[in-house]
Amino acid sequence: MSGSGFKSIGVIGAGAFGAALACAAARAGRHVGLWGRDATAMAELAQTRRLPRLDGVGLPEAIHPTADLAEAARADALILAVPTQALRDVCGRLAGTVAANTPLILAAKGIERSSGEFVSQIAAEILPGCVPAVLSGPGFAADIAKAYPTALTLACADGSLGERLARTIGSPTFRLYHTDDMRGVEIGGAAKNVLAIAAGIAAGRGFGESTVAALLARSFAELTRFGLAFGARPETLAGLSGLGDLILTGTSSRSRNRRFGEELGKGIGLETAIADVGLAEGVWTAPILARMAADRHVDMPIATAVAALVAGKASVDQAIKQLLSRPPRAE
Repeated sequence: MSGSGFKSIGVIGAGAFGAALACAAARAGRHVGLWGRDATAMAELAQTRRLPRLDGVGLPEAIHPTADLAEAARADALILAVPTQALRDVCGRLAGTVAANTPLILAAKGIERSSGEFVSQIAAEILPGCVPAVLSGPGFAADIAKAYPTALTLACADGSLGERLARTIGSPTFRLYHTDDMRGVEIGGAAKNVLAIAAGIAAGRGFGESTVAALLARSFAELTRFGLAFGARPETLAGLSGLGDLILTGTSSRSRNRRFGEELGKGIGLETAIADVGLAEGVWTAPILARMAADRHVDMPIATAVAALVAGKASVDQAIKQLLSRPPRAE
């Protein structure tokens, strides 16, 4: 290992975001193993060196695509770029192949619906000998892959390790701010997906930009209340991984959660919206987020309304009427 970081990085998950993070790590001067479960697709990627899901961005020479999980896991540090609901299975497959004390940078944004656990809790439970860190913030995969200036937050309970990891995969165009507030970073990444669906619903319903702005402001208030109830720091929630990601995900047409909400707002059914847009992470997160908020007596009417919608317990019109009928109160 070099004095400034780790020489080799294994990226587990060759989807758009995993491939983008692999590009970022390669630009930072690391040797990168990129794992995907589809052996045919990985062999094709190794031959073409092109990323069709990222507008045909070229794969840096320092990246080695592989379908051999053990090979990718033989790195100084790992980035796990798989969906939250698949993280437990992937960690289980890594057990026995990852060396003790290996840093695991978790790039998933969500809460496991079956357990209510955050991503760092899942990793610590299945891979107790490793050291979890969390990477989150306002960054689309294509922007990162194209080296557009992007800033994210990397959280690790060991502050010095977090700083070292940030230096390891960061660069002038991929700026990583570090913190030890892992829970705050996890909550921002999970909650913003749900709240972005609400913003999309408002836009899809044809409401004006004023409506969306007000909704996002109140959404941030909900995110903050939830985060504080779980011990997050206010400055984390108001930073890149909280407010920053909420702004991006709640306003951009490139956001899957926002587009999914727009479909619902237009009156398109849940199953059709999923078929059109793909399964947005916020759909999985909404029910568990609402339940966890209720358990801690945290008022989250917007997130609760989204949870009711995706569960088929309320229509869009019913949810809007319920939100608008809430009595005004001091801000």
